Amino acid sequence: MLNIFARASVSRVTDPIGVALVRAGLTPNAMTIAGTAGAMICALVFFPNGFLLAGTFTVWGFAMLDLLDGAMARARGHGTPFGAVLDATCDRLVDGALFAAIAWWCFVIDDNHFAAAGALTCLVLAQVISYVKARAEASGLDADGGLIERAERLIIALVGTGLHGLGVPYAVDISLSLLALLSLITLLQRMTTVARSAREARP
Repeated sequence: MLNIFARASVSRVTDPIGVALVRAGLTPNAMTIAGTAGAMICALVFFPNGFLLAGTFTVWGFAMLDLLDGAMARARGHGTPFGAVLDATCDRLVDGALFAAIAWWCFVIDDNHFAAAGALTCLVLAQVISYVKARAEASGLDADGGLIERAERLIIALVGTGLHGLGVPYAVDISLSLLALLSLITLLQRMTTVARSAREARP
């Protein structure tokens, strides 16, 4: 949902950076891989060891590189089918690493099975929500929209871990519970959109 309202504003900031990076000889795919590797490593190192604040800021920083690969593609005048697949694949890897790392922290460090269940629920729903869209588009159907997309997922999850790292009690519990609920609603919204698109596509 944020993608719809914030895309133009974000592009005004990222597009000049994308032009500069392309002129420096970097490629969108390299930026995608670098951001993914950094976010995954930071998530899997910091969160399971209890460094929630460090994990929050480093994962968020590397995740922001995902904005630059699109800006770089626009600076080059085009994207590529492989680049689109690579970007979507890397997004799923980061989602999986982040929520798995948070779940590990909940189980091992915080001994909080409720929050761990929330993290695992968010992990599964994040993958399924993205798969529904990809599978629908491959079938020529529409599956856009919904309350929660990747940007919202990262914001809600990392706000929770960041606040907990600052000493706010129950921040992770609340953020993961909210995210799980909103993700479930998003899944239902997308399936409803797919069903409607399928009805309209019938001859």
